[in-house]
Amino acid sequence: MSLESLTLIENWPVSTAAAAVVRADGTVLGSYGPTGHRFPLASVTKPLAAYAVLVAYEEGAVELDEPAGPPGSTVRHLLAHTSGLAFDEHRVTSAPGERRLYSNAGFEVLGDHVAKATDIPFAEYLRQAVLEPLGMTSTTLDGSPAKDGVSTVDDLVRFAAEVQAPRLLDPRTVAEAMTVHYPGTKGVLPGYGHQNPNDWGLGFEIRDSKSPHWTGTSSSPRTFGHFGQSGTFLWVDPVVGAACVALTDRAFGPWAIEAWTPFTDAVLSELHS
Repeated sequence: MSLESLTLIENWPVSTAAAAVVRADGTVLGSYGPTGHRFPLASVTKPLAAYAVLVAYEEGAVELDEPAGPPGSTVRHLLAHTSGLAFDEHRVTSAPGERRLYSNAGFEVLGDHVAKATDIPFAEYLRQAVLEPLGMTSTTLDGSPAKDGVSTVDDLVRFAAEVQAPRLLDPRTVAEAMTVHYPGTKGVLPGYGHQNPNDWGLGFEIRDSKSPHWTGTSSSPRTFGHFGQSGTFLWVDPVVGAACVALTDRAFGPWAIEAWTPFTDAVLSELHS
């Protein structure tokens, strides 16, 4: 099966782009563009990093509710962007659990926390815990666990299949990661403004009823995933039983806001047909 909707990326104002749709069993329903090309992921790095943190949790190296980050914050707060840390600074701006403050700094604290707990540099822990077992041989973490991953569509469809049908983690752990934590929390969704509520799981954004949003108007409320400032996204819609990855070489901006939603709606329409 091939998806004609994926050809819409031809119309995106980017030099290079690739996309694919994958089922839980790893069946790629369609792909388009150079799926083996390595792109900077920006914040699509975060779900990979979060998955490694959850492996560390299942291995007993960390606990979700142990202290990490600012006073009163825990691993869970950091994963759910409610630690109170600022966006890109290691500066506290609110009490833990009060607001959904999307924070790169929080994921950097998470990486340091896991590295200390395991005595393994976080990039290496990610490689051993997630990338190597999934065969993601073209993926590397070259700096911050918040934003410095580099990968391919071919690798990310392996990860997207994993989160739909977990092998590295207990399915109950993944189900918890895709459940809203600290429900009712307000916050800003970068690029899309204030959201009330601004729902997140553990390292994954949850669509719910947010508007505007980077997924489709027809995406189910259960859709989860992440997008990145390098013009990248990964979403999983459990209702249609599929995930979509799209990577580009152009920074996120108005072009992406205009292009991504109709693209996703076209993909979902084809999946439903």
